[in-house]
Amino acid sequence: MYKLFYASESASMGVRVLLEEIGADYELLETSVEAGAPRPAAQLAINPNGWVPVLMWEDRAMYECVAITIFLGDCHPEAGLAPAVDAVERGVYLQTLVYFSSSVQNAFQLSYYPDRFADDPEGEPGAQRRGARRLRETLGVIDAQIGANRWVLGDKFTAVDIYLFMLTTWLQTDRGHPPLHTLPNVARISAAVQARPSVQLVYANWIAGLDG
Repeated sequence: MYKLFYASESASMGVRVLLEEIGADYELLETSVEAGAPRPAAQLAINPNGWVPVLMWEDRAMYECVAITIFLGDCHPEAGLAPAVDAVERGVYLQTLVYFSSSVQNAFQLSYYPDRFADDPEGEPGAQRRGARRLRETLGVIDAQIGANRWVLGDKFTAVDIYLFMLTTWLQTDRGHPPLHTLPNVARISAAVQARPSVQLVYANWIAGLDG
């Protein structure tokens, strides 16, 4: 059984979707992503940053969403969420996941947490604006990469599509983020992923909010 330190509206939701797709037994360990809120000692012992997701199994544990995504895909090949190590698509699979983590998520960090990038409060609005511009740039790269593909990597659904959907749930136009409809290929894949039973379960409250 896996144990997942978990908080709503965080990257741990994407990992939970992966666990549902795999069909693994798992337990959610509730925590928080709020600044200043206490974290469980067991979570901090693994990730002293206090961030989620944190995944535990047997006597082992790891953090960082992209690392967990690669790990789960490789440990459960029967789920078909990751190309085999020697598959032609393996390179672009790894490339895209790391790009999501290092470039797209960094842009979200600028937008949501400008205090981490500015020396003083006066510099925070500039960091937020740069984050919004960077989201347009990085998601635009992904939109072009997808092109006419059915899924991000081609004809086969993978963990990359789940990760992309997770990222799109963080877009907020009132923060200057690009509207999803301006990224038609990203929007198309996001909608297809949203229809999956695993996503309908994990993101039920978020989906309900779209209708509210």
